[in-house]
Amino acid sequence: MTSAIRKYWPQYKWSNVFAMLSNMKRHPRRNTEPFRDKLVVITGATTGIGYYTVRKYAAMGAHIIMVNRNPEKSERVRREIAEEFGTPTEYVIADLALLTDIQRAGQCILSLEEPIDVLIHNAGVHFESRKETREGLEVNFVVHYLCPLIITRMLMPKYQRDRTGRIIFVSSEAYRFAVWGLDLEDLQWKRRRYSGVKAYGAGKLAQIQSMHILARELATYNVTINAMHPGMVRTESGKDNRRLYQWYKKNIIDRYSGSPEVSAEALYYLGTSPEVTHTSDVFFHLTTEEELTPPARDLEAAEALWKRTRELLQEQGVAL
Repeated sequence: MTSAIRKYWPQYKWSNVFAMLSNMKRHPRRNTEPFRDKLVVITGATTGIGYYTVRKYAAMGAHIIMVNRNPEKSERVRREIAEEFGTPTEYVIADLALLTDIQRAGQCILSLEEPIDVLIHNAGVHFESRKETREGLEVNFVVHYLCPLIITRMLMPKYQRDRTGRIIFVSSEAYRFAVWGLDLEDLQWKRRRYSGVKAYGAGKLAQIQSMHILARELATYNVTINAMHPGMVRTESGKDNRRLYQWYKKNIIDRYSGSPEVSAEALYYLGTSPEVTHTSDVFFHLTTEEELTPPARDLEAAEALWKRTRELLQEQGVAL
């Protein structure tokens, strides 16, 4: 920790914080052009940001494939989209906190014959206390970091073949809570006292660092990858936490939050607008480019995380 403070403290700038606060007041740019017969794959699409994003893309003519955990909710959304917009909508059922399900979902997407025009990694969780999967991994770390990483890596042969596509991580300004970077010796939060906010931020920071590595390989296939803070909007994140958190979320957070439709507009713009066709490896606050914090732009740290992740996944029998 001491070495990280010495490394990053001189690089921090107040202007970075002021820019973030200024961006919070901005409305997203919009693209009004249709997206007919294009393929969009999105995770976590039955509620919140994912649900409204599906509706936005479907309204503009896109073919949708959702990757969700709940079959009943997935079928409800599928029927709703078909009846309201008449666009093809399918779904894959997978628990994206489990490596086995992540790989199965990735294989389903990889087998698609048509190119994936937009892939949106949206699935997310927020817990007050540490939760572990039956595979022995911390849930937040898997859903926010390992899941999008594994699926994107599995799709590399398809991107190499199709040579087109945009990938978007639904990220968060909460990555800033990992002020001094990641603890590579405790990515699973087994040694440290668990903090829901800090663990969430660490998962998002890991996601952003992986973006830098993925962007280099994807560039050779004409595929872009970016991360986006979706704004302060009302979602169901944290709904399973304790009553005190639920009260705070309902009466404080949600009270001052906007509709997820704002995020959907931004995700549509980033996935379809000609203005960002060649933009890659960038963090957006909605649709405004934003400078990352020192740990988030540290390529040496990103490489170290990549190496540690390979080792961790090898222990689980998963090749990266």
